[in-house]
Amino acid sequence: MSTSSHPTPAGTSAANTERMLFPGDTGAFPLELRQALVRLLRGPYIDGTAEPALWTTILRHTVSLQQYLSEIFLLLSVDADRKIALLTPVPMDAAHTQPIVARKPLRREETLLALRLRVLLDRHAGSGTDVTVSRSMAREILAEHRQPGAVDDKRLDEQTDAALARLMGLKLILPTELAGEYRVSNALALALPFDSIEQIPAYLAALDKSAASDSFDLDSPDEATQEIL
Repeated sequence: MSTSSHPTPAGTSAANTERMLFPGDTGAFPLELRQALVRLLRGPYIDGTAEPALWTTILRHTVSLQQYLSEIFLLLSVDADRKIALLTPVPMDAAHTQPIVARKPLRREETLLALRLRVLLDRHAGSGTDVTVSRSMAREILAEHRQPGAVDDKRLDEQTDAALARLMGLKLILPTELAGEYRVSNALALALPFDSIEQIPAYLAALDKSAASDSFDLDSPDEATQEIL
């Protein structure tokens, strides 16, 4: 029986009629696959542990999803071990190929904290335990990278809270039952891709050398940062 009570448009096959989800629907994907696409586009990522049914759909239809996403200059990254899937823009030097929603660049402190947490994540890989970061630990990390001569503890506190809030907003760190303690998401490994974590200290050093700048454009190849989500 048809899923739509609307008349079949001229030239529409019976199979397409069965797949129609709304009047005028010309899509070919079933409902669950369209829902997966919406979730991927909404972002920032899919956590297969938290959403096993959605994760199964993505694994089953990876080829079809990528075929669709290629039309809008996006790549589907899937980490089967960490059970994380996310979209990344295709690096193309052509007009109208940028992401649909522009991403706000991370500030220096946000980048520093993300990089340090990325190292922790890799060091705990395969341990079966969650990587966590507390506010005090995040503050210590940023204190290590303070600009020379900086002694304003109030500003350091503000930068710490702002960096944690931004990474929380991107779901790169997640709240826990303990106040001021966060779980580092496995998505950080895909959001900050490196061939080896040994490359990260060089990025940190470059950020320290550029401490006079307040922010960094993650889309610029001239900056010592990586794109995040």
